[in-house]
Amino acid sequence: MRRLAGLLVVPLLLLSTAACGNDDKGSDSTSSKNGLPAITAGAKFGEKPTLAKGEGDPPKELKVNVVSEGKGQKLKKGDQAQVDYLGQAWDSDKPFDNSFDRGEPYPVTIGGGGVIPGWQKALDGQKVGSRLQVSIPPELGYGAQGQQPSIKPNATLVFVMDIVKAKSIPVSAKGTEVAQDNIDLPKVGTNADGKAPKVTVPEKSDPPKKLVSSYVLESDGAKVKDTDTVTVAYQGLIWKGAKLFDSTYAQGTTQQFALPQVTVKGLKDGLIGKKVGSRVLLVIPPDQAFGDKKQDAIPANSTLVFQVDILAVM
Repeated sequence: MRRLAGLLVVPLLLLSTAACGNDDKGSDSTSSKNGLPAITAGAKFGEKPTLAKGEGDPPKELKVNVVSEGKGQKLKKGDQAQVDYLGQAWDSDKPFDNSFDRGEPYPVTIGGGGVIPGWQKALDGQKVGSRLQVSIPPELGYGAQGQQPSIKPNATLVFVMDIVKAKSIPVSAKGTEVAQDNIDLPKVGTNADGKAPKVTVPEKSDPPKKLVSSYVLESDGAKVKDTDTVTVAYQGLIWKGAKLFDSTYAQGTTQQFALPQVTVKGLKDGLIGKKVGSRVLLVIPPDQAFGDKKQDAIPANSTLVFQVDILAVM
């Protein structure tokens, strides 16, 4: 089963191709540790760093240096963290991206998707408030394909990462059960144990022509705004045949949707205005999904059914 997140949203690949200057006037340089390139300026947590070019052959395995340890909670699977970062290739002294210039930390769900494996391994178990310097080998980064033009194939990457804040994410939506009394619409289970709710698509009913967005469990949380990044657990099915094409539950992860980047209109419109902490049924007609374009296991002109637990907003 292919993960659908790359079809639903603009891929979140830690790449903006933003240019990064080397004019930082931060604190004095620090010598390299564990064989990693030296931080030549901006060495303190919260400061935009600069990095020297790596010397010699890069490490073949993941290396994590805790530059300074924070006093906050330890990150664990399911936590949602915000991370400021600067990244460059081992054999370069020019960053390919950084979040410091944008003034917006990058959202990461520990154990979830949206970032390269090296990030997940480096962040797991680290404390909020820590600054890390990390060397990531190609197999835990972008591998043989790279990310042209910014990252060459088989590149070893070096990151400085500040764990700005984090919060724990519920395993499930909770709230008041809302009657599902329209026999022509799918029915969604109301379990709140973190397991995938059962979704039953009516066999003899034609799919609706307009977007359906309705509560299954309604919480008392704040309403989702069109500018929000939401952490969700979801299942996606094709109405015809009730075929499951994607599920975060099958992967044991959550997913983050930055709503301004969501490309499926019905998914975005269906979540805006719904309350955080709720479970929602979405039925998305083809003209608000992928239209007449086939998408891997999703045939052209498909009506899509989503169960979405809106677990948190960053």
